[in-house]
Amino acid sequence: MKLEDIESLWQQDCFIDRTSLEQESLKIPLLHSKYYKIYLREKIQLKAEEGEYDQFYKIKHEYYTGKLSQEDLAQYGWEPFQFILKGDLSIYLNSDKDLITKLLKLQVQREKVDFLESIIKTINNRGFLIKNAIDFIKFSNGN
Repeated sequence: MKLEDIESLWQQDCFIDRTSLEQESLKIPLLHSKYYKIYLREKIQLKAEEGEYDQFYKIKHEYYTGKLSQEDLAQYGWEPFQFILKGDLSIYLNSDKDLITKLLKLQVQREKVDFLESIIKTINNRGFLIKNAIDFIKFSNGN
């Protein structure tokens, strides 16, 4: 699921109808279930992305240190890389476009998981918000 899709869903679901607070209160478990399911899928995807990044980082490390096999070079369509100094290795790895692309993808996935965690915390607090709104209405009406 795209981050924009999650944002759009939450923009619709975050609204609390002040004229129907009892219905809003009953929606809390449904919202929690909905977003927790999404969260679990995205968290699993995050673990997969982290593993994929780590594996690719290792391959790039072997490439830049000249340890990548001819078979692997052929698989990726890369030419053998000249030996570099160990101190320069981080410069090459940190500026590698393929690694940057994978890291960006990983970071977007982390942002989705963080956003979903925030949504779930908000849903968990929704009951208190609704109770406060009810208490305020009672107070405003003199009860």
